Order: sequence, then C-alpha cells, then structure tokens
Amino acid sequence: MKPLKTLLAHLEFVCERGSLDRQVSAVVHDSRKVTAGCLFLCIAGANFDGHDAAAEAVEKGAAVLVTEKETALAAQEDVTVIRVASTRYAMAHIAAAWFDHPAKKLTTIGVTGTKGKTTTTYLIKSILENAGKKVGLVGTIEVIIGDTHIHAGNTTPESYLLQEYFHRMVQEGCDTVVMEVSSQALMLHRTQGFLFDFGIFTNLEADHIGPNEHQDFADYLHCKSLLFRQCRVGIVNCDDAHWRQVTKDCTCAVETYGLSQDADLRADGLSFTNDDGHLGVAFCVSGLLHMRAKIAMPGRFSVYNALAAMAICRHFDVSREDIRRALLLAKVRGRIETVPVSPDYTVIIDYAHNAMALNSLLTTLREYEHGRLICIFGCGGNRSRDRRFEMGEVSGRLADFTIITSDNPRFEDPNAIVEDIVTGIRKTDGAYVTVPDRKEAVAYAIDHARPGDIIVLAGKGHEDYQEIRGVKYHMDDRELIEAAAAERGISF
Repeated sequence: MKPLKTLLAHLEFVCERGSLDRQVSAVVHDSRKVTAGCLFLCIAGANFDGHDAAAEAVEKGAAVLVTEKETALAAQEDVTVIRVASTRYAMAHIAAAWFDHPAKKLTTIGVTGTKGKTTTTYLIKSILENAGKKVGLVGTIEVIIGDTHIHAGNTTPESYLLQEYFHRMVQEGCDTVVMEVSSQALMLHRTQGFLFDFGIFTNLEADHIGPNEHQDFADYLHCKSLLFRQCRVGIVNCDDAHWRQVTKDCTCAVETYGLSQDADLRADGLSFTNDDGHLGVAFCVSGLLHMRAKIAMPGRFSVYNALAAMAICRHFDVSREDIRRALLLAKVRGRIETVPVSPDYTVIIDYAHNAMALNSLLTTLREYEHGRLICIFGCGGNRSRDRRFEMGEVSGRLADFTIITSDNPRFEDPNAIVEDIVTGIRKTDGAYVTVPDRKEAVAYAIDHARPGDIIVLAGKGHEDYQEIRGVKYHMDDRELIEAAAAERGISF
C-alpha cells in the first residue's frame, strides 16, 4: 500500500472528486486487471480508450481514477478522481513513485537514433561488465536482468513495465542500465519519471513515418530530440547531418563522436579485417581517448557504434584493455552476426528488413575484399508491396547474386511475395534465383559457396519464428545454417 499523495507528488493535477487521503493497493492501466483499492489510469490507446472502462473499474473496486477527460460516474460512487493533462505522462511518474524511484539507484544510459541502437547497447553492456559493473539491458531483442532474459514486446516498454524492470534490476544488484529509447517511447512519455545520466544519439534517417507513427520527418526528429532534454550528458554522432537540430534545445552537456576531425572522440585509420571468415574493423582512437581498437563486426557503422560505447565508458574510468577485450567479445544476436561455417567464406545474419537497412548492410559488406556478395532475403506479408520492389532493386544493384526466399508470409501467398521482389530486381542487371522455402534457400547458398564469398541472410535477424496464416512456427536462421552445414559434413 502507498499513500495517494506520494504517488502524485511530482505531478500537476486537479482532484475533481473524493479525497487525497487514500491508500492505494496497486497501480493498474489495464481494465482487466483492476483490483480492490487500486489506482486505475485511464489511457487512451489506438484501439481502446480506458476512460470508457472507468465506471466498470469503480464497480470492481478501484479507489482512484486518473483521467485526462470527463468520465461518466454515478454520484454515489466512493472514488477519488484525479484530472491531469496527460494520463500517459502521469503514469510514468506514478509508476516511478510506486516502485520507489528505482532509476535513482542506477546509472541510466539511453540510446536513440534510427540505426545502431541495439548494437550500441550491447557494446556498452559488454565493456562495462568487463570492467566489473553489473548491467541491465532494455531493448528491441530482449530485457536482461541478471541471468534472466525476457522477450521484448516493444523497443521501449510502457512506463509502468519499464519502472518494474528497473525495480527488479535494483533487487538483482544491478548498478547500471542501458536501454534503447525509441521515438515512439519519447512521444508517448514512456521514459518520463526519471532523468537519464547519459543520452546517446546514433543517427537519423527517414523512418517510422506514417498514420500510426510520426506524421512527418520533422515530428520524428523532434521526438528523438526529447531525450536530450531528459539527460545530464548527451553524446552525439557529429557526422550525422541532423545532430545540431537534435541537440538544439537540449538541457544537457554535449560531447561528440565520429570520424571527422571536429569530433571530441574520433576514429581514423580504419582497416577492414577478415580473419578466417570473421569480418571486423581495426582503427585508431584520438581526442578524449587515445588507443588502438578492433571491433569484431564489419563496417564503418560498427566503428560508430563502438565510438558511442567508448564515449560512455570513458565516464566510468574503464581501462583501455577492458575496452579492447569487450569490443572483440561483444556479439549481438541478429545484427551483422557471423555464423561460423567455413574458413573459406563468411556467413552473416542480419535484421535488415527494409530497403534502407539492406542498402546500408550490402554497401558496408562491399567494402571488404571478397569473392561474391550473395544476399538471401524475403519480405513480410500483409505489408507494403513497395518494400518488396525496393528491396529487390537494392539487392539486384548491390549483391552479385540474390536468392529470393520467404520471410513471414503471414496471410499472403509466399510465391506472390517472391514475384513482387522479382519485379524489383528486374529493374537491375542483378543475377538471382527464387527458392521460396527458406531452409532450401540456405542450403542452396551453402552448396554453391565459393572461397572468398560473403553470404548474408537478411530480414529476420534475432527472430526465431516464421509466421504463416496467424501461426508462429519455430524457425531460427542460425539453426537453418548449422543444419545445412551439418548435413553436408561441414564443421568449423
């Protein structure tokens, strides 16, 4: 039980009905979970408005309603009604208070940007843990609390769940948390209720713009910038064209990183490495930190991710040796993840599932000395057909050979999706073959691999399922690769 006044301490509100002298037994924002004596937050969602369930919540025993608009209640009901400007904003602060402000007991690191968030958070976690810190993680793939790994529903969870995760991290003995912060989360106030110690900006490209996300690029940029009004130190990629706009009205100290000479922490002398099929980059670091480093992930964008992690860890007095070791050990499931098959060629899994991401991935891999660049991918069903045309065109232009296969067909015919991709690839001179069964497509690539080839299996990344007509069947790209190699007597 907690006093209502304690939960409302950091909010502006009007008590429209009832008394503030109440004890609250639980904080709830799902009308199906209302219990006697709870505080019920009326959240207006995309498909359901919690205000419509206010009377039902009171009937079930809710002691307090937090609303942002009028609700119809019987005059005799014994309930306290609190009016706020935004119930989502209020939920973040109420949740933080309910869990005794756990973020104050952690060093909090938030990473925002269009690309690189996931990899950067894992790199930071790897470096800090090598230095003896106990680090929790919240991101697109999973939430990590000690030895517990929880499948992620959203990149950044709803504020109540986020505060619950923080609370569990404190109980588990974590001293630090690193998390991905999506533009949607910032727009919907999921990260209110605490101040980040550090905020990181990776880059910005047109994405997540549409009816259910951001109305235009300006809105997308604005939401990203909100992180830098909610952190003590901002660390930003100054090679990105939008970094000054993102930090324009910031309230934090700002540090920069990048490959340009203007960066506070910079990398140069990049050398692309290939150690028995494992791609990486070696580079020199100067400015705020002086050292040589190597990251066991390919491409220039991996160097940017490494720099962001190094910029954070500099504030923790992490030794250069710990940084070097962690950069070589860090792996991110489904993000330019190398799967060992043969020392003669490279096999990589990546989450690239739209034209922008696939273009970036293939452009990066082309910088390496290699035989052929082979791209295996499909597209999801019940999604824009334009994505299929665009991804086909990108692969046809940048890959030496494309194997078109299935992804998550959902309720569409997989062959129809494949044909849409073919329409895009035919705009180029790129060679291709269609193998709709993903397992057979992987086997085809292994059978036809030549020394020096780079084979990239794109689209699903960390996902371990294939969705067909509403059913998710287990399917993991790693397992497909390993099975194909084993069936051919290949071991590495």
